[in-house]
Amino acid sequence: MLSAGSARHQTARRLAVVAVSLVLAGGAAACGPKGGSDQGAQKTGAAGAAGGTPQKGGTLTVLNAEPQNDFDPARLYTSGGGNVPSLVFRTLTTRNREAGPAGTKVVPDLATDLGKANADATEWTYTLKDGLKYEDGTPITTADIKYGIERSFAAELSGGAPYLRDWLVGGETYEGPYKDGGKGLDSIVVPDAKTIVFKLRKPEGEFPFLATQTQFAPVPKAKDTGVKYEEHPVSSGPYKVAKNENDGEHLTLERNENWDEKTDEERKAYPDKIDVRSGLDAAVINQRLSTSSGADSAAVTTDTNLGPAELAQIGDNKELAGRVGTGHFGYINYLAFNPKVAPFDNPKVRQAISYAINRTSVINAAGGSALAEPATTFLPEQEAFGFTKYDHFPAGKTGDPAKAKELLAEAGYKDGLTVTLTHSTAQNRQTSPEVATAVQQALAAAGITVKLEGLENNAFNEKRWDAKNTPGFFLSRWGADWPSGAPFLAPIYDGRQIVTNGTNYNHAQLNDPAVNAEIDEIAKLTDLAAAGKRWGALDKKIGEQALDVPLFHPVYKRIVGKDIKNVVISDWTGVLDISQVSVK
Repeated sequence: MLSAGSARHQTARRLAVVAVSLVLAGGAAACGPKGGSDQGAQKTGAAGAAGGTPQKGGTLTVLNAEPQNDFDPARLYTSGGGNVPSLVFRTLTTRNREAGPAGTKVVPDLATDLGKANADATEWTYTLKDGLKYEDGTPITTADIKYGIERSFAAELSGGAPYLRDWLVGGETYEGPYKDGGKGLDSIVVPDAKTIVFKLRKPEGEFPFLATQTQFAPVPKAKDTGVKYEEHPVSSGPYKVAKNENDGEHLTLERNENWDEKTDEERKAYPDKIDVRSGLDAAVINQRLSTSSGADSAAVTTDTNLGPAELAQIGDNKELAGRVGTGHFGYINYLAFNPKVAPFDNPKVRQAISYAINRTSVINAAGGSALAEPATTFLPEQEAFGFTKYDHFPAGKTGDPAKAKELLAEAGYKDGLTVTLTHSTAQNRQTSPEVATAVQQALAAAGITVKLEGLENNAFNEKRWDAKNTPGFFLSRWGADWPSGAPFLAPIYDGRQIVTNGTNYNHAQLNDPAVNAEIDEIAKLTDLAAAGKRWGALDKKIGEQALDVPLFHPVYKRIVGKDIKNVVISDWTGVLDISQVSVK
Protein backbone atom coordinates (compact mmCIF):
# COMPACT_ATOMS: atom_id res chain seq x y z
CA MET A 1 0.00 0.00 0.00
CA LEU A 2 1.19 3.52 -0.69
CA SER A 3 1.98 5.86 2.15
CA ALA A 4 -0.30 8.84 2.63
CA GLY A 5 2.15 11.08 0.86
CA SER A 6 2.71 8.59 -1.93
CA ALA A 7 -0.98 8.29 -2.58
CA ARG A 8 -1.27 12.04 -2.77
CA HIS A 9 1.53 12.65 -5.14
CA GLN A 10 1.05 9.65 -7.37
CA THR A 11 -2.09 11.41 -8.54
CA ALA A 12 -1.90 15.00 -7.39
CA ARG A 13 1.39 15.64 -9.06
CA ARG A 14 0.13 14.70 -12.48
CA LEU A 15 0.28 18.46 -12.85
CA ALA A 16 3.87 18.05 -13.91
CA VAL A 17 2.72 16.04 -16.89
CA VAL A 18 0.08 18.51 -17.91
CA ALA A 19 1.63 21.65 -16.52
CA VAL A 20 2.10 23.24 -19.92
CA SER A 21 -1.56 22.92 -20.82
CA LEU A 22 -2.48 24.29 -17.43
CA VAL A 23 -0.14 27.23 -17.79
CA LEU A 24 -1.40 27.97 -21.27
CA ALA A 25 -4.95 27.67 -20.07
CA GLY A 26 -4.18 30.42 -17.62
CA GLY A 27 -6.58 28.69 -15.30
CA ALA A 28 -4.30 26.49 -13.34
CA ALA A 29 -0.75 27.19 -12.91
CA ALA A 30 0.95 30.37 -13.92
CA CYS A 31 2.49 33.44 -12.33
CA GLY A 32 3.54 36.99 -12.90
CA PRO A 33 6.59 38.97 -13.86
CA LYS A 34 9.61 39.17 -11.66
CA GLY A 35 11.06 42.53 -10.72
CA GLY A 36 9.32 45.85 -10.31
CA SER A 37 9.21 47.85 -13.52
CA ASP A 38 7.38 45.38 -15.74
CA GLN A 39 4.86 44.51 -13.08
CA GLY A 40 4.20 48.12 -12.28
CA ALA A 41 3.64 48.91 -15.93
CA GLN A 42 1.13 46.10 -16.26
CA LYS A 43 -0.71 47.11 -13.12
CA THR A 44 -1.12 50.74 -14.10
CA GLY A 45 -1.11 50.28 -17.83
CA ALA A 46 1.78 49.70 -20.22
CA ALA A 47 1.46 51.99 -23.21
CA GLY A 48 -2.10 52.00 -24.54
CA ALA A 49 -3.41 48.59 -23.60
CA ALA A 50 -3.62 48.77 -19.84
CA GLY A 51 -4.00 52.52 -19.49
CA GLY A 52 -7.04 54.55 -18.57
CA THR A 53 -9.49 54.31 -15.72
CA PRO A 54 -11.36 50.98 -15.82
CA GLN A 55 -15.13 51.26 -16.08
CA LYS A 56 -18.01 48.83 -15.92
CA GLY A 57 -19.79 47.67 -19.05
CA GLY A 58 -19.18 46.14 -22.44
CA THR A 59 -18.32 42.64 -23.61
CA LEU A 60 -14.97 40.95 -23.07
CA THR A 61 -14.05 38.39 -25.72
CA VAL A 62 -11.70 35.52 -24.86
CA LEU A 63 -9.93 33.80 -27.77
CA ASN A 64 -8.51 30.42 -26.76
CA ALA A 65 -7.01 27.33 -28.34
CA GLU A 66 -8.30 24.85 -25.74
CA PRO A 67 -11.99 24.59 -24.78
CA GLN A 68 -13.02 25.06 -21.17
CA ASN A 69 -13.84 21.37 -20.71
CA ASP A 70 -15.29 19.89 -17.53
CA PHE A 71 -16.76 23.17 -16.25
CA ASP A 72 -17.69 21.50 -12.99
CA PRO A 73 -15.91 22.63 -9.80
CA ALA A 74 -15.35 19.00 -8.81
CA ARG A 75 -13.51 18.17 -12.04
CA LEU A 76 -11.36 21.24 -12.53
CA TYR A 77 -7.67 21.11 -11.62
CA THR A 78 -6.71 24.74 -11.13
CA SER A 79 -4.36 26.84 -9.06
CA GLY A 80 -5.83 29.69 -7.08
CA GLY A 81 -9.28 28.95 -8.45
CA GLY A 82 -8.32 29.27 -12.10
CA ASN A 83 -8.94 32.13 -14.49
CA VAL A 84 -12.30 31.78 -16.25
CA PRO A 85 -13.57 29.33 -13.56
CA SER A 86 -12.96 31.82 -10.77
CA LEU A 87 -15.50 34.17 -12.35
CA VAL A 88 -18.23 31.63 -11.56
CA PHE A 89 -16.88 29.66 -8.60
CA ARG A 90 -15.88 31.31 -5.35
CA THR A 91 -13.97 29.27 -2.79
CA LEU A 92 -13.08 29.55 0.89
CA THR A 93 -9.83 31.29 -0.03
CA THR A 94 -8.39 32.60 -3.27
CA ARG A 95 -5.27 34.17 -4.72
CA ASN A 96 -4.64 37.85 -4.09
CA ARG A 97 -5.51 39.65 -7.33
CA GLU A 98 -2.49 41.97 -7.32
CA ALA A 99 0.39 42.36 -9.72
CA GLY A 100 3.81 40.90 -9.00
CA PRO A 101 4.89 39.26 -5.72
CA ALA A 102 1.83 40.54 -3.86
CA GLY A 103 -0.20 38.21 -6.06
CA THR A 104 1.39 35.12 -4.51
CA LYS A 105 -0.49 35.67 -1.28
CA VAL A 106 -3.52 33.59 -0.39
CA VAL A 107 -6.46 35.69 0.86
CA PRO A 108 -9.99 35.04 2.15
CA ASP A 109 -12.80 34.65 -0.39
CA LEU A 110 -16.05 33.17 0.94
CA ALA A 111 -14.41 32.84 4.35
CA THR A 112 -13.75 35.67 6.79
CA ASP A 113 -10.08 34.72 7.13
CA LEU A 114 -7.49 32.14 6.06
CA GLY A 115 -8.78 29.64 8.57
CA LYS A 116 -7.93 28.91 12.17
CA ALA A 117 -5.65 25.96 12.78
CA ASN A 118 -5.34 23.91 15.93
CA ALA A 119 -1.95 23.54 17.63
CA ASP A 120 -0.53 20.97 15.19
CA ALA A 121 -2.34 22.13 12.01
CA THR A 122 -4.37 18.92 11.76
CA GLU A 123 -7.67 20.77 12.12
CA TRP A 124 -8.79 23.89 10.25
CA THR A 125 -11.92 25.93 10.97
CA TYR A 126 -13.52 28.47 8.62
CA THR A 127 -16.39 30.93 9.06
CA LEU A 128 -18.37 32.29 6.10
CA LYS A 129 -18.92 35.98 5.45
CA ASP A 130 -22.37 37.49 5.79
CA GLY A 131 -24.55 38.13 2.76
CA LEU A 132 -23.26 35.39 0.44
CA LYS A 133 -25.79 34.32 -2.22
CA TYR A 134 -26.06 32.10 -5.27
CA GLU A 135 -27.26 33.37 -8.64
CA ASP A 136 -30.85 32.50 -7.67
CA GLY A 137 -30.66 34.58 -4.50
CA THR A 138 -30.57 31.69 -2.04
CA PRO A 139 -27.94 31.86 0.72
CA ILE A 140 -24.63 30.01 0.48
CA THR A 141 -24.06 27.72 3.47
CA THR A 142 -21.19 25.64 4.78
CA ALA A 143 -23.31 22.54 4.12
CA ASP A 144 -23.03 23.45 0.43
CA ILE A 145 -19.26 23.65 0.66
CA LYS A 146 -19.13 20.30 2.44
CA TYR A 147 -21.31 18.78 -0.27
CA GLY A 148 -19.25 20.36 -3.05
CA ILE A 149 -16.11 18.77 -1.66
CA GLU A 150 -17.77 15.40 -1.10
CA ARG A 151 -19.05 15.16 -4.68
CA SER A 152 -15.47 15.68 -5.91
CA PHE A 153 -14.75 12.20 -4.51
CA ALA A 154 -17.25 10.59 -6.90
CA ALA A 155 -15.55 8.54 -9.61
CA GLU A 156 -17.74 10.05 -12.33
CA LEU A 157 -16.57 13.54 -11.32
CA SER A 158 -12.85 12.80 -11.06
CA GLY A 159 -10.18 15.09 -12.45
CA GLY A 160 -9.76 17.73 -9.79
CA ALA A 161 -6.84 18.18 -7.42
CA PRO A 162 -6.83 15.02 -5.30
CA TYR A 163 -5.06 16.31 -2.19
CA LEU A 164 -8.23 16.04 -0.11
CA ARG A 165 -8.41 12.30 -0.73
CA ASP A 166 -5.13 12.00 1.14
CA TRP A 167 -5.34 14.87 3.61
CA LEU A 168 -8.84 14.35 5.05
CA VAL A 169 -9.40 11.64 7.63
CA GLY A 170 -11.24 8.85 5.82
CA GLY A 171 -10.72 10.46 2.45
CA GLU A 172 -8.74 7.55 1.04
CA THR A 173 -11.78 5.24 1.10
CA TYR A 174 -14.63 7.71 0.61
CA GLU A 175 -16.56 7.27 -2.67
CA GLY A 176 -18.69 10.41 -2.74
CA PRO A 177 -22.28 11.35 -1.87
CA TYR A 178 -23.89 9.32 -4.65
CA LYS A 179 -22.81 6.12 -2.89
CA ASP A 180 -22.63 7.02 0.80
CA GLY A 181 -26.36 6.82 1.50
CA GLY A 182 -26.40 10.37 2.78
CA LYS A 183 -23.77 9.73 5.43
CA GLY A 184 -21.21 12.22 4.17
CA LEU A 185 -17.56 12.52 5.11
CA ASP A 186 -17.12 12.64 8.89
CA SER A 187 -13.88 14.63 8.67
CA ILE A 188 -15.80 17.65 7.34
CA VAL A 189 -17.94 18.96 10.18
CA VAL A 190 -20.63 21.63 9.79
CA PRO A 191 -21.82 22.73 13.25
CA ASP A 192 -23.91 25.53 11.74
CA ALA A 193 -24.64 27.26 8.43
CA LYS A 194 -21.58 29.51 8.68
CA THR A 195 -18.93 27.24 10.21
CA ILE A 196 -17.00 24.37 8.65
CA VAL A 197 -14.23 22.26 10.20
CA PHE A 198 -11.73 20.03 8.39
CA LYS A 199 -9.97 17.18 10.21
CA LEU A 200 -6.70 16.07 8.62
CA ARG A 201 -4.61 12.94 8.90
CA LYS A 202 -1.36 14.88 9.26
CA PRO A 203 -0.24 18.47 9.81
CA GLU A 204 -0.80 20.65 6.75
CA GLY A 205 0.21 24.25 7.32
CA GLU A 206 -0.59 25.11 3.72
CA PHE A 207 -4.27 24.14 3.89
CA PRO A 208 -5.28 27.75 3.03
CA PHE A 209 -3.58 27.28 -0.36
CA LEU A 210 -5.56 24.10 -1.01
CA ALA A 211 -8.78 25.91 -0.12
CA THR A 212 -8.35 28.01 -3.29
CA GLN A 213 -9.10 24.94 -5.45
CA THR A 214 -12.52 24.84 -7.10
CA GLN A 215 -13.44 21.71 -5.12
CA PHE A 216 -14.10 24.18 -2.26
CA ALA A 217 -16.80 25.97 -4.28
CA PRO A 218 -20.28 25.58 -2.77
CA VAL A 219 -22.74 23.32 -4.62
CA PRO A 220 -26.40 23.25 -3.49
CA LYS A 221 -27.35 19.59 -3.22
CA ALA A 222 -30.84 20.21 -4.60
CA LYS A 223 -29.36 21.67 -7.80
CA ASP A 224 -26.75 18.94 -8.37
CA THR A 225 -27.36 17.18 -11.70
CA GLY A 226 -24.27 14.95 -11.55
CA VAL A 227 -22.25 14.82 -14.74
CA LYS A 228 -24.61 17.37 -16.35
CA TYR A 229 -23.94 19.97 -13.66
CA GLU A 230 -21.15 21.48 -15.78
CA GLU A 231 -23.74 22.63 -18.33
CA HIS A 232 -25.14 25.11 -15.84
CA PRO A 233 -23.32 25.13 -12.52
CA VAL A 234 -24.91 27.37 -9.90
CA SER A 235 -22.80 30.50 -9.65
CA SER A 236 -21.37 31.88 -6.43
CA GLY A 237 -19.19 34.39 -8.31
CA PRO A 238 -19.80 37.61 -10.24
CA TYR A 239 -20.83 35.81 -13.44
CA LYS A 240 -23.21 32.99 -14.25
CA VAL A 241 -23.18 30.57 -17.18
CA ALA A 242 -25.66 31.70 -19.82
CA LYS A 243 -24.48 29.28 -22.50
CA ASN A 244 -22.11 26.30 -22.66
CA GLU A 245 -21.84 24.84 -26.16
CA ASN A 246 -19.82 21.86 -27.38
CA ASP A 247 -18.37 21.01 -23.97
CA GLY A 248 -16.87 24.40 -23.25
CA GLU A 249 -15.91 25.37 -26.79
CA HIS A 250 -18.21 28.39 -26.62
CA LEU A 251 -18.92 29.70 -23.15
CA THR A 252 -21.02 32.80 -22.51
CA LEU A 253 -21.02 34.38 -19.07
CA GLU A 254 -23.40 37.08 -17.91
CA ARG A 255 -23.62 39.03 -14.69
CA ASN A 256 -24.81 37.28 -11.56
CA GLU A 257 -27.10 39.97 -10.19
CA ASN A 258 -27.03 38.39 -6.72
CA TRP A 259 -23.26 38.65 -6.40
CA ASP A 260 -22.44 41.36 -3.88
CA GLU A 261 -19.13 43.10 -4.45
CA LYS A 262 -19.10 44.08 -0.78
CA THR A 263 -18.39 40.41 0.01
CA ASP A 264 -15.71 40.07 -2.69
CA GLU A 265 -12.60 42.24 -2.49
CA GLU A 266 -10.78 40.33 -5.24
CA ARG A 267 -12.91 40.21 -8.39
CA LYS A 268 -13.60 43.54 -10.12
CA ALA A 269 -16.13 42.17 -12.64
CA TYR A 270 -16.05 45.17 -14.96
CA PRO A 271 -17.52 43.69 -18.21
CA ASP A 272 -21.25 43.01 -18.46
CA LYS A 273 -20.65 39.91 -20.55
CA ILE A 274 -17.76 37.52 -21.25
CA ASP A 275 -17.71 35.55 -24.50
CA VAL A 276 -15.21 32.67 -24.47
CA ARG A 277 -14.50 31.12 -27.88
CA SER A 278 -12.12 28.18 -28.19
CA GLY A 279 -10.76 25.72 -30.73
CA LEU A 280 -8.76 28.42 -32.50
CA ASP A 281 -5.26 28.09 -33.94
CA ALA A 282 -2.63 29.84 -31.80
CA ALA A 283 -1.31 31.86 -34.75
CA VAL A 284 -4.83 33.01 -35.58
CA ILE A 285 -5.44 34.07 -31.98
CA ASN A 286 -2.28 36.16 -31.84
CA GLN A 287 -2.99 37.69 -35.26
CA ARG A 288 -6.53 38.65 -34.27
CA LEU A 289 -5.35 40.19 -31.00
CA SER A 290 -2.59 42.11 -32.77
CA THR A 291 -4.92 43.44 -35.46
CA SER A 292 -7.64 44.21 -32.90
CA SER A 293 -10.45 44.86 -35.34
CA GLY A 294 -14.11 44.84 -34.30
CA ALA A 295 -14.86 42.77 -31.20
CA ASP A 296 -11.21 41.64 -31.11
CA SER A 297 -10.20 45.08 -29.87
CA ALA A 298 -11.76 44.07 -26.53
CA ALA A 299 -10.31 40.57 -26.52
CA VAL A 300 -7.71 38.60 -24.53
CA THR A 301 -6.45 35.03 -24.45
CA THR A 302 -6.04 32.88 -21.36
CA ASP A 303 -4.09 30.09 -23.02
CA THR A 304 -1.97 31.29 -25.94
CA ASN A 305 1.56 32.68 -25.72
CA LEU A 306 3.53 34.65 -28.25
CA GLY A 307 6.37 32.73 -29.87
CA PRO A 308 9.81 33.87 -31.04
CA ALA A 309 8.63 34.66 -34.57
CA GLU A 310 5.69 36.71 -33.33
CA LEU A 311 7.84 38.63 -30.88
CA ALA A 312 10.26 39.40 -33.71
CA GLN A 313 7.37 40.74 -35.80
CA ILE A 314 6.29 43.00 -32.96
CA GLY A 315 9.87 44.24 -32.75
CA ASP A 316 10.02 48.00 -32.27
CA ASN A 317 6.31 48.56 -32.80
CA LYS A 318 5.64 50.51 -29.61
CA GLU A 319 1.88 50.20 -29.88
CA LEU A 320 1.97 46.39 -30.10
CA ALA A 321 4.78 46.06 -27.57
CA GLY A 322 2.72 48.11 -25.14
CA ARG A 323 0.00 45.49 -25.32
CA VAL A 324 2.27 42.57 -24.44
CA GLY A 325 2.21 41.36 -20.86
CA THR A 326 5.10 39.41 -19.33
CA GLY A 327 4.69 36.74 -16.68
CA HIS A 328 6.60 34.03 -14.84
CA PHE A 329 5.00 30.86 -13.55
CA GLY A 330 6.47 28.82 -10.68
CA TYR A 331 8.05 26.35 -13.05
CA ILE A 332 11.41 24.71 -13.75
CA ASN A 333 12.83 22.97 -16.81
CA TYR A 334 15.70 20.66 -15.92
CA LEU A 335 17.85 17.69 -16.78
CA ALA A 336 16.96 14.71 -14.61
CA PHE A 337 19.27 11.88 -13.58
CA ASN A 338 18.31 8.38 -12.50
CA PRO A 339 21.23 7.38 -10.24
CA LYS A 340 20.12 3.75 -10.48
CA VAL A 341 21.43 3.72 -14.05
CA ALA A 342 25.17 3.80 -14.83
CA PRO A 343 27.13 6.02 -15.28
CA PHE A 344 24.77 8.39 -13.47
CA ASP A 345 25.27 6.43 -10.26
CA ASN A 346 28.64 8.21 -10.08
CA PRO A 347 28.20 11.69 -8.52
CA LYS A 348 31.23 13.01 -10.40
CA VAL A 349 29.59 12.18 -13.73
CA ARG A 350 26.50 14.11 -12.68
CA GLN A 351 28.67 16.99 -11.53
CA ALA A 352 30.60 16.96 -14.81
CA ILE A 353 27.39 17.30 -16.80
CA SER A 354 26.30 20.12 -14.47
CA TYR A 355 29.49 22.01 -15.32
CA ALA A 356 29.32 21.23 -19.04
CA ILE A 357 25.86 22.72 -19.66
CA ASN A 358 25.79 25.81 -21.84
CA ARG A 359 22.70 27.61 -20.58
CA THR A 360 22.97 30.29 -23.24
CA SER A 361 22.51 27.75 -26.04
CA VAL A 362 19.74 26.02 -24.09
CA ILE A 363 17.86 29.30 -23.65
CA ASN A 364 18.27 30.10 -27.34
CA ALA A 365 16.74 26.70 -28.09
CA ALA A 366 13.87 27.52 -25.72
CA GLY A 367 13.01 30.62 -27.73
CA GLY A 368 15.58 33.15 -26.54
CA SER A 369 16.02 35.30 -23.46
CA ALA A 370 12.58 36.88 -23.92
CA LEU A 371 10.96 33.49 -23.33
CA ALA A 372 13.35 31.76 -20.92
CA GLU A 373 15.64 32.69 -18.03
CA PRO A 374 18.62 30.63 -16.79
CA ALA A 375 18.21 28.61 -13.60
CA THR A 376 20.73 27.14 -11.18
CA THR A 377 18.23 26.28 -8.43
CA PHE A 378 15.33 23.86 -8.49
CA LEU A 379 12.96 26.31 -6.81
CA PRO A 380 11.79 29.25 -8.95
CA GLU A 381 13.36 32.65 -8.33
CA GLN A 382 10.43 33.97 -6.30
CA GLU A 383 10.26 34.66 -2.60
CA ALA A 384 6.95 32.83 -2.24
CA PHE A 385 8.66 29.55 -3.09
CA GLY A 386 11.42 30.16 -0.57
CA PHE A 387 13.99 30.86 -3.29
CA THR A 388 17.53 30.74 -1.95
CA LYS A 389 20.23 31.61 -4.45
CA TYR A 390 22.92 29.01 -5.05
CA ASP A 391 25.04 27.60 -7.84
CA HIS A 392 26.92 24.52 -6.67
CA PHE A 393 28.49 23.94 -10.08
CA PRO A 394 29.26 27.42 -11.45
CA ALA A 395 29.90 27.18 -15.16
CA GLY A 396 29.12 30.69 -16.30
CA LYS A 397 26.75 31.43 -19.14
CA THR A 398 28.31 29.01 -21.63
CA GLY A 399 29.53 26.10 -19.51
CA ASP A 400 32.91 24.96 -18.23
CA PRO A 401 34.01 21.99 -20.36
CA ALA A 402 37.50 21.95 -18.81
CA LYS A 403 36.10 21.44 -15.31
CA ALA A 404 33.74 18.82 -16.68
CA LYS A 405 36.62 16.89 -18.26
CA GLU A 406 38.54 17.05 -14.98
CA LEU A 407 35.64 15.50 -13.10
CA LEU A 408 35.13 12.84 -15.77
CA ALA A 409 38.77 11.82 -15.42
CA GLU A 410 38.32 11.53 -11.66
CA ALA A 411 35.27 9.37 -12.32
CA GLY A 412 37.33 7.03 -14.52
CA TYR A 413 36.32 8.44 -17.91
CA LYS A 414 39.42 10.35 -18.97
CA ASP A 415 38.67 9.47 -22.60
CA GLY A 416 35.08 10.63 -22.30
CA LEU A 417 31.90 8.57 -22.35
CA THR A 418 28.68 8.03 -24.28
CA VAL A 419 25.22 8.54 -22.78
CA THR A 420 21.61 8.63 -24.01
CA LEU A 421 19.35 11.63 -23.46
CA THR A 422 15.61 10.94 -23.64
CA HIS A 423 13.35 13.77 -24.77
CA SER A 424 9.95 14.49 -26.29
CA THR A 425 9.36 15.06 -29.98
CA ALA A 426 6.65 17.63 -29.15
CA GLN A 427 7.54 21.12 -30.36
CA ASN A 428 7.19 22.74 -26.96
CA ARG A 429 10.68 24.30 -26.65
CA GLN A 430 11.01 22.74 -23.20
CA THR A 431 11.52 18.99 -23.49
CA SER A 432 11.77 19.11 -27.28
CA PRO A 433 14.46 18.25 -29.85
CA GLU A 434 15.80 21.82 -29.97
CA VAL A 435 16.64 21.80 -26.26
CA ALA A 436 17.97 18.24 -26.41
CA THR A 437 20.28 19.18 -29.28
CA ALA A 438 21.60 22.18 -27.33
CA VAL A 439 22.45 19.86 -24.43
CA GLN A 440 24.05 17.39 -26.83
CA GLN A 441 26.32 20.06 -28.32
CA ALA A 442 27.37 21.45 -24.94
CA LEU A 443 28.32 18.03 -23.59
CA ALA A 444 30.26 17.21 -26.74
CA ALA A 445 32.68 20.02 -25.85
CA ALA A 446 33.38 18.19 -22.59
CA GLY A 447 34.03 14.86 -24.30
CA ILE A 448 30.59 13.42 -23.64
CA THR A 449 28.87 11.90 -26.67
CA VAL A 450 25.10 12.20 -26.33
CA LYS A 451 22.76 9.94 -28.27
CA LEU A 452 19.27 11.40 -28.52
CA GLU A 453 16.20 9.28 -27.88
CA GLY A 454 13.12 11.17 -29.04
CA LEU A 455 9.71 9.81 -28.03
CA GLU A 456 6.17 10.88 -28.88
CA ASN A 457 4.97 13.07 -26.02
CA ASN A 458 2.62 10.57 -24.35
CA ALA A 459 5.24 7.82 -24.56
CA PHE A 460 7.85 10.23 -23.24
CA ASN A 461 5.76 11.15 -20.21
CA GLU A 462 4.96 7.54 -19.47
CA LYS A 463 8.63 6.55 -19.62
CA ARG A 464 10.07 9.40 -17.58
CA TRP A 465 7.62 8.75 -14.72
CA ASP A 466 7.83 4.94 -14.83
CA ALA A 467 9.81 3.87 -11.76
CA LYS A 468 10.82 0.57 -13.35
CA ASN A 469 11.91 2.06 -16.66
CA THR A 470 12.97 5.62 -15.85
CA PRO A 471 15.74 6.67 -18.27
CA GLY A 472 19.13 7.43 -16.81
CA PHE A 473 19.18 10.91 -18.32
CA PHE A 474 16.20 12.90 -19.61
CA LEU A 475 14.68 16.34 -20.04
CA SER A 476 11.96 17.16 -17.56
CA ARG A 477 9.88 19.98 -16.11
CA TRP A 478 7.80 20.70 -13.05
CA GLY A 479 5.11 23.21 -12.11
CA ALA A 480 3.58 24.11 -8.76
CA ASP A 481 -0.04 23.77 -7.70
CA TRP A 482 0.43 26.91 -5.63
CA PRO A 483 3.34 29.29 -4.90
CA SER A 484 5.25 27.39 -2.24
CA GLY A 485 8.23 25.08 -1.97
CA ALA A 486 6.01 22.22 -0.80
CA PRO A 487 4.46 21.19 -4.14
CA PHE A 488 7.89 21.59 -5.72
CA LEU A 489 10.22 19.65 -3.46
CA ALA A 490 8.01 17.10 -1.70
CA PRO A 491 6.86 15.10 -4.73
CA ILE A 492 10.32 15.14 -6.31
CA TYR A 493 12.53 14.39 -3.30
CA ASP A 494 10.41 12.87 -0.52
CA GLY A 495 11.41 9.21 -0.43
CA ARG A 496 7.96 8.22 0.79
CA GLN A 497 6.57 9.50 -2.50
CA ILE A 498 8.45 6.86 -4.47
CA VAL A 499 6.01 4.65 -6.34
CA THR A 500 7.64 1.43 -7.48
CA ASN A 501 4.73 0.16 -9.53
CA GLY A 502 3.15 3.14 -11.25
CA THR A 503 3.70 6.83 -11.82
CA ASN A 504 6.73 8.00 -9.88
CA TYR A 505 7.92 11.62 -9.82
CA ASN A 506 10.93 11.12 -7.55
CA HIS A 507 13.19 10.54 -10.57
CA ALA A 508 16.33 10.14 -8.47
CA GLN A 509 14.49 7.76 -6.10
CA LEU A 510 16.00 9.75 -3.26
CA ASN A 511 14.97 8.39 0.12
CA ASP A 512 16.97 10.41 2.62
CA PRO A 513 15.54 10.22 6.17
CA ALA A 514 16.85 13.72 6.91
CA VAL A 515 15.11 15.16 3.85
CA ASN A 516 11.88 13.31 4.67
CA ALA A 517 11.95 14.54 8.26
CA GLU A 518 12.53 18.15 7.24
CA ILE A 519 9.59 17.99 4.81
CA ASP A 520 7.39 16.84 7.69
CA GLU A 521 8.64 19.57 10.00
CA ILE A 522 8.03 22.32 7.45
CA ALA A 523 4.51 20.98 6.81
CA LYS A 524 3.63 21.74 10.42
CA LEU A 525 4.31 25.46 9.97
CA THR A 526 1.37 27.80 9.47
CA ASP A 527 3.80 30.73 9.22
CA LEU A 528 4.26 30.54 5.44
CA ALA A 529 7.19 32.99 5.40
CA ALA A 530 9.09 30.86 7.90
CA ALA A 531 8.22 27.75 5.91
CA GLY A 532 9.54 29.40 2.75
CA LYS A 533 12.97 29.99 4.25
CA ARG A 534 13.23 26.34 5.19
CA TRP A 535 12.11 25.18 1.75
CA GLY A 536 14.89 27.30 0.26
CA ALA A 537 17.47 25.86 2.63
CA LEU A 538 16.31 22.34 1.80
CA ASP A 539 16.53 23.05 -1.92
CA LYS A 540 20.12 24.23 -1.50
CA LYS A 541 21.03 21.15 0.54
CA ILE A 542 19.53 18.70 -1.95
CA GLY A 543 21.18 20.57 -4.83
CA GLU A 544 24.63 19.55 -3.56
CA GLN A 545 23.93 15.99 -4.71
CA ALA A 546 23.59 16.97 -8.40
CA LEU A 547 20.45 14.89 -8.81
CA ASP A 548 19.30 17.24 -11.56
CA VAL A 549 20.61 20.15 -13.62
CA PRO A 550 18.31 23.20 -13.49
CA LEU A 551 18.17 24.72 -16.97
CA PHE A 552 15.66 27.55 -17.23
CA HIS A 553 12.40 29.08 -16.11
CA PRO A 554 9.92 29.85 -18.91
CA VAL A 555 8.66 33.38 -19.48
CA TYR A 556 5.14 33.99 -20.77
CA LYS A 557 4.38 36.72 -23.29
CA ARG A 558 0.77 37.43 -24.23
CA ILE A 559 -0.81 40.22 -26.20
CA VAL A 560 -4.21 41.81 -25.52
CA GLY A 561 -6.63 43.76 -27.69
CA LYS A 562 -6.12 47.51 -27.98
CA ASP A 563 -9.17 48.42 -25.87
CA ILE A 564 -8.27 46.22 -22.90
CA LYS A 565 -7.71 48.10 -19.64
CA ASN A 566 -6.37 47.15 -16.22
CA VAL A 567 -4.01 44.33 -17.13
CA VAL A 568 -2.87 42.65 -13.90
CA ILE A 569 -0.29 39.84 -13.95
CA SER A 570 0.66 38.21 -10.67
CA ASP A 571 3.46 35.94 -9.57
CA TRP A 572 0.86 33.24 -8.86
CA THR A 573 -0.55 32.81 -12.35
CA GLY A 574 1.92 34.54 -14.67
CA VAL A 575 -0.89 35.53 -17.00
CA LEU A 576 -3.48 38.27 -17.21
CA ASP A 577 -6.09 37.96 -14.46
CA ILE A 578 -9.40 38.03 -16.27
CA SER A 579 -11.24 39.10 -13.11
CA GLN A 580 -9.50 42.49 -13.23
CA VAL A 581 -9.96 43.35 -16.92
CA SER A 582 -12.01 46.27 -18.16
CA VAL A 583 -13.00 46.92 -21.78
CA LYS A 584 -14.06 50.53 -21.31
